[in-house]
Amino acid sequence: MPQQRVAATLGISVEAVVARLEPSQRRSKQEAAHLAVEQQGELLPQDEIVARYVQGATMAELGRLYGVHPSTIRRRIPDGLIRPRSRTPQPRPRTQHQRTLVEEEVRHRYAAEESAYALARELGVSTHTIWARIPDTDWRTRPPEKVSVPSSRPARPKTGGVRMVLVLSDEEILARYRAGQSATAIGRAAGVDCHTILRRIPETERRTHLQAQQLNRPAPDAGADTIRALRARGLTWEAIAAETGLSAKTLRARA
Repeated sequence: MPQQRVAATLGISVEAVVARLEPSQRRSKQEAAHLAVEQQGELLPQDEIVARYVQGATMAELGRLYGVHPSTIRRRIPDGLIRPRSRTPQPRPRTQHQRTLVEEEVRHRYAAEESAYALARELGVSTHTIWARIPDTDWRTRPPEKVSVPSSRPARPKTGGVRMVLVLSDEEILARYRAGQSATAIGRAAGVDCHTILRRIPETERRTHLQAQQLNRPAPDAGADTIRALRARGLTWEAIAAETGLSAKTLRARA
């Protein structure tokens, strides 16, 4: 008997039943579940189950009827009465959108300029099924490519690219670039894009990305004496970093 039934029979709690059992006498959850299945199976009417199975009921149906697993029903039926599983696929019911494929109808409608995709969607089949019912001689090929008609306009002679006239001359642009101005700043002054300015500067004169970055964002000039003086005033590394524009790590390294 399970602990709950013992407790209900004796009129005590389940905890009291467990307290009066030795550790070796207590069943695990797996053992209790296995025992419950066996007890439930013993209560099943085996003759009735066999009779229903012989009449055509399946194990799954019997399991749902008696509230047990189909494997429990299987153990109650002799091996000589077990029916072999049917491997014949059941016919799939036809949907209301599917129609009987008639090759003559498919060919006629395809010849009437209906597409294979539209026929397949209407008949509920794939386009390959439609193509299989159309002879190769009736397949529509791609329309011939249109021959380009030459224009009546006279062709313009190709000339070299027109060089844009800027407000600033090339010499002035190069002088400003050498003085430290960026291509973006020069382009803003001339009203053009920075790439237009860079095309006026020789490749040997152009700055690298690192040089441009250092030029546009110069490192603050904060020496060790300045950093120590700020620390002597009681400022934290974060406060000195906010005032000098350097990171706390750089400040510690310079100090």
